[in-house]
Amino acid sequence: MKDNELVSNKKASFNFEILETFEAGIVLQGTEIKSLRDHGGNLQDSYIKALKGELWLINSSIAPYRFGNIHNHEERRERKLLMHKREIARLETASHEKGLALIPLSMFLKAGRAKLKIAIAKGKKHFDKREAIKERDEKRAIQKAMKNV
Repeated sequence: MKDNELVSNKKASFNFEILETFEAGIVLQGTEIKSLRDHGGNLQDSYIKALKGELWLINSSIAPYRFGNIHNHEERRERKLLMHKREIARLETASHEKGLALIPLSMFLKAGRAKLKIAIAKGKKHFDKREAIKERDEKRAIQKAMKNV
């Protein structure tokens, strides 16, 4: 994780082939940003849905803020994403294409505001995943050999 990155979806690059990435703002409630700054979020199994010209982050989790009171937020709720109309239209058409999905990659801070990095992605087949594991193991072996020299 980068230093300004709050939450990342590590499995995304393993399960999907990322075609294009975008940056979107995210609408959060009061205690959600405090919980995110405390690294209390999770993007595993979450996705983005386009409905009526709006983008929604579905199935993501932001843990309840531990110092929150009765005004604490709901952990799993749909969160609205903020983008330009043209970008939303482009993502909406891409999401309707067969085999393509909109997935969140990471949540980060930019100028004090929470942003979400999203991607148009294509699901990998099982043999592609095995190939990725093989390449990763080869890189580790090379790094280990270089370290020992």
